[in-house]
Amino acid sequence: MIPEIKKILYTTDLSKNARYAFAYAASLANLYGAGITILHVLEDIPSTDSLVINIIGENKWNELRKTNEQKVIETIRERLEKFCADVGAELPSCPFITDEIIVKIGNPVDEILLQVETSDCDIVVMGAHGHGIIADAMMGSTSRRVLRRCKKPVLVVRLPEGDED
Repeated sequence: MIPEIKKILYTTDLSKNARYAFAYAASLANLYGAGITILHVLEDIPSTDSLVINIIGENKWNELRKTNEQKVIETIRERLEKFCADVGAELPSCPFITDEIIVKIGNPVDEILLQVETSDCDIVVMGAHGHGIIADAMMGSTSRRVLRRCKKPVLVVRLPEGDED
């Protein structure tokens, strides 16, 4: 049985490698007539600065944080929309449809896996960052953890030699 690819989840960290991986997502979308959902996850960093909270109060801190998070999410969403337009202009022979652009805050691996389930995608396309053998083995990478835990096929795209960030 040949699998049908109708929904592609493309994850991006806005890096050069992620941009390179998007060409693969666009190519698959063009080949199969699939739509692409673009997901960017901002890692949530908990506040450890109790001094600021003590001075302005927890309610004010939460209000400021929420306002700034919304501004950052909108800025990233605009960058992703421009990115799609730019790639579309660069690849006129490879049209693709962007179903949705999603920006979330949280743990990247957890949010990607949650999106796989909620969007019922057929494949995940993402870039891989090489950080050296020791660092990669000790820390693991987002792509490695998604690959290990995802129930759907995952295409991990690495930059060609010499193109690393």
